[in-house]
Amino acid sequence: MSLNEITDCVHQLGNAWEQFKDVNEARLREIERKGFADPLFDDQLRKINLAMDQHKERMDRIETMHGRPGASGAVGEKSLSRYDTQYKQAFQNYLRKGMDGGLEHLQTKALSVTGDGTDGGFLVTDEMNQAILSIVRESSPMRQLASVETISSDSLDIIEDTTDMAASWIAETGARVDTNTATIGKHTIPVHELYAQPKATQKLVDDSSVNIEQWVAEKVADKFARLESTAFISGDGNGKPKGILSYAAGTNWGQVEQINSGTAGVVTEAGLIKLFYALKEQHARRASFLMHRSVVQAVRLLKSPTSDQYLWQPGISAGAPETLLGIPVYHAADMPVATANALAVAVGDFKAAYLVVDRVGIRILRDPFTDKPFIKFYTTKRVGGEVVNYEAVKLLKLAV
Repeated sequence: MSLNEITDCVHQLGNAWEQFKDVNEARLREIERKGFADPLFDDQLRKINLAMDQHKERMDRIETMHGRPGASGAVGEKSLSRYDTQYKQAFQNYLRKGMDGGLEHLQTKALSVTGDGTDGGFLVTDEMNQAILSIVRESSPMRQLASVETISSDSLDIIEDTTDMAASWIAETGARVDTNTATIGKHTIPVHELYAQPKATQKLVDDSSVNIEQWVAEKVADKFARLESTAFISGDGNGKPKGILSYAAGTNWGQVEQINSGTAGVVTEAGLIKLFYALKEQHARRASFLMHRSVVQAVRLLKSPTSDQYLWQPGISAGAPETLLGIPVYHAADMPVATANALAVAVGDFKAAYLVVDRVGIRILRDPFTDKPFIKFYTTKRVGGEVVNYEAVKLLKLAV
C-alpha cells in the first residue's frame, strides 16, 4: 500500500470523527429544544461508528502486514542456518508426502535444546511457529497487553506475597516492636492443550504452487486466536486458561474488584471515571481500557460535564490506539455488551495483571488415513493464563 493510500485512510478517519461530532451535537441540541431527537440521528451515528471502525482496522492491518515475519523489511527477519534449511525441507516433505525419516533425526537434535517432550507429531519449523504466534497475537488483545512467559514444562510456579509486610517510622531511641511479616504463597499456572485439525485434499497438498506451511499456519492460527481470546477473558480455568472475568469480586488476594456503575445497562462518564480512579497510581500510569466494540461505539457519545469535551478520541495513525480519558482503548470481541449486571469494561495495567504462559513448540501430526481422501493436520499448542496481580485490574459492573 502506497503512502498516499495510508494518508487517505488517516484523513478518512479524521473526517469521520468530525462528522460524528457534528451529528451528535445536532442531536443534543434537538433534545435540549424538543426533549427528544429524531431517530435518524441515531441511524447516522451508527453508520459513522461503523465507518470509523473500518478505517481504523484498515490502518492497523497495514502496520500488521508490514510487521509479520517474512514481510519485506520486517523486524526480526533473518536468513536460515544450514540446520534450519535442512529441517524446513524435511518438514515440507513430511507435510506433502508423509516422509518422516530425516525429520525425526533432525528433531531429536532440536529437542536437546528446547527440552520439549515427545507428544506425537513433529515440531513445526521456527518460521511457521513465528507465523502462527504472530497471527494469534494480532487477533488477541489480551495477548498483546499481557506479559508472556515461554516454558518447557507443564506449568509455571510463581512465588508471591499474599499479604504486605508492615513497616513504620520511629525515633532514634524509640522502642522497636515486631512488624507483620508478609505471607508467601505459591501460584502455579498450568498449560492446557489447544488443538486444531484442518484438512485438505491430496491434490491440494501435492500442488507445488500452494505454500502448504502457510496454508496450515493460517488455518490453525485463526482457530487458536479465537479460542485463546475467549479463554483469557472468560475462561473458567478448567482445561483452559482462567479469564479476567472469572474471579470472585472483592479486594482480597485471589479476587478482582468490581466497581458498581450505579447505572443499569449503560456505561456513563461518571462510571468510567470511578472505574479508572479505583486503580492505584503505579498501575494507572500504564493502564488500558478493554471493552466490546459496541460499548466503544456508545462511549464515543460521552462528554465531560465540566469541559464539554468528548472523552473518546481516535488514534489518527497506523498502530496508534484510540483513547478514552487519555488512556488507550482496545476492542475485545469476548468482552460483554452493555446490559444490566454485565462486567462491561475492564481497565488495568494488564502487563502486570495477567500472565500468559506458552509451552515451547507447536506440533503437527499428519493423518492421511482416518478421513480419506482428505489429509488431516492435527496441530497442538499448549498455553495457560491467569491473573497474577489482582490490584492491577478493575472491572466495571453495570447495575441491574
